[in-house]
Amino acid sequence: MTRRPRGNLFIVASPSGGGKTTLIQRLIADPPGEPLHFSVSHTTRPRRAGEKDGREYHFVSDEEFGRMVRRRAFLEHNLVHGRRYGTSRAEVLPRLVRGEDVVLDIDVQGARDIRRSYPRAVSIFIVPPDPDELEERLRKRGLDRGDEEEAEIRRRLRTARSEVRKAKYFQYVIVNDDVDRATLELQSVVRAARVTYARQKARLERVFREFR
Repeated sequence: MTRRPRGNLFIVASPSGGGKTTLIQRLIADPPGEPLHFSVSHTTRPRRAGEKDGREYHFVSDEEFGRMVRRRAFLEHNLVHGRRYGTSRAEVLPRLVRGEDVVLDIDVQGARDIRRSYPRAVSIFIVPPDPDELEERLRKRGLDRGDEEEAEIRRRLRTARSEVRKAKYFQYVIVNDDVDRATLELQSVVRAARVTYARQKARLERVFREFR
């Protein structure tokens, strides 16, 4: 029996408001070929209107998050905009071993740590087209959700300016100025990763034997 190759880990990062969550949702809803599993992160931030525990995030207390850190339950965890976020090992590693592809919606710090601990991950950075567009998105989010104060928006814009400069450390960079095109480009990255030699090794060896 041929063992299925290990799945791909796709890490998708962007500044806050860059649009990565929307693009990931579209990717999951219309994957290129086999389904993708979305890894639900843990966070200590409050749940926003319309969010559901276990869907957007696993919402936990600071105490529970701390217990998970001590149990080494996270592949990575960071403090982002004053809240703690972490990627659970149980959400990711067993699926990769089974040959399933996993997608992470992650901040820039978390992406850095995942790349260090899992170098074979496919890293994708989503860039907003310009600071004005990013500010507009953050303000719309604030109006919709009621939790983005002016000082917080200013802080996120300052953070975004430094985070955008980290794009050069990612394998793929997508400028999110048109959501349909950006979705297609994200799907293309997934499709390309699935036709590498390593991913198709068992299948290719069968094909090559036919040519001997």
